[in-house]
Amino acid sequence: MDLLGLLKSQFLCHLVFCYVFIASGLIINTVQLFTLLLWPINKQLFRRINCRLSYCVSSQLVMLLEWWSGTECIIHTDPQAYPKYGKENAIVVLNHKFEIDFLCGWSLAERFGVLGGSKVLAKKELAYVPIIGWMWYFTEMVFCTRKWEQDRKTVSQSLLHLRDYPEKYFFLIHCEGTRFTEKKHQISMQVARAKGLPSLKYHLLPRTKGFAVTVRSLRNVVSAVYDCTLNFRNNENPTLLGVLNGKKYHADLYVRRIPLEEVPEDEDECSAWLHKLYQEKDAFQEEYYRTGTFPETPMVPPRRPWTLINWLFWASLLLYPFFRFLTNMISSGSSLTLASFVLVFFVASMGVRWMIGVTEIDKGSAYGNIDSKQKRND
Repeated sequence: MDLLGLLKSQFLCHLVFCYVFIASGLIINTVQLFTLLLWPINKQLFRRINCRLSYCVSSQLVMLLEWWSGTECIIHTDPQAYPKYGKENAIVVLNHKFEIDFLCGWSLAERFGVLGGSKVLAKKELAYVPIIGWMWYFTEMVFCTRKWEQDRKTVSQSLLHLRDYPEKYFFLIHCEGTRFTEKKHQISMQVARAKGLPSLKYHLLPRTKGFAVTVRSLRNVVSAVYDCTLNFRNNENPTLLGVLNGKKYHADLYVRRIPLEEVPEDEDECSAWLHKLYQEKDAFQEEYYRTGTFPETPMVPPRRPWTLINWLFWASLLLYPFFRFLTNMISSGSSLTLASFVLVFFVASMGVRWMIGVTEIDKGSAYGNIDSKQKRND
């Protein structure tokens, strides 16, 4: 390991990143709270301001991937479709196998200049999580309980509110509902056989209702579906902890632009269309494992400097008072003060490890397992 790699793996660096993220995030959440005063006066101004405030938070995570880790992501796509990316609203369908696949989706949005306004279909519980969850609440993210009878109306209403959204956005949706694991895959394929659906080798059975209501609610506002299939070279298994340690990964992302007019309006036909899409995604993954590449022309969208500039701004604003506080604590010489500092450092260490740990694939959502068992029993 070289000197720079050794530096990136040090916990003190991780603590700095976490401090800047948490402190700046809470400041931004507070500012967002005050922007609520604008909602009854000028809703579109409220939205535009919160898009930029949201960017200040989410871009810090993208900065870790693109600048700290230096992870490369090559996009394989049709050169004729490429100029439209970032110029239109789109539903992004991304496979859900890796710990950092959501970061790669955010990086895609950042490269095409729509990260601040982009949306995801997220669990309702996340709305109560400080920083990310609160930021999503103010940017009108779509939350679901993953119980369709409850979500049918609320998700549709949230999506309809986005029809007059003033900023371009990608709406990212993981149709598989949970991260891929072998155990979940076995259960998912049992459900597929029970329903007479073709088996998938590299994906879980897609959940069609959320996709269908998204397409129906955003039709004539969203121009296309971007079918995105992600994989990593040399059998890399990327993790958030690896990104935080500065490890460089090498991603390939196959992006197909499918005009929304080609997606059926009828719910049953839309469901069949999505199942066919995932069969095609499975074939693309099979080809990738066989040849080491995806179809179409490889391209590398330029890395924009704004994520790094944003982080440097917050770091310069927040690190000086932080280190001055630490210096005063240490120089005081008080045993109680030093013991308190060690305790805070230990708790911060455990907190960072916990936040990384909850993202591990084997600790991912159990929703896929539970729901699949229920379907199998029906």
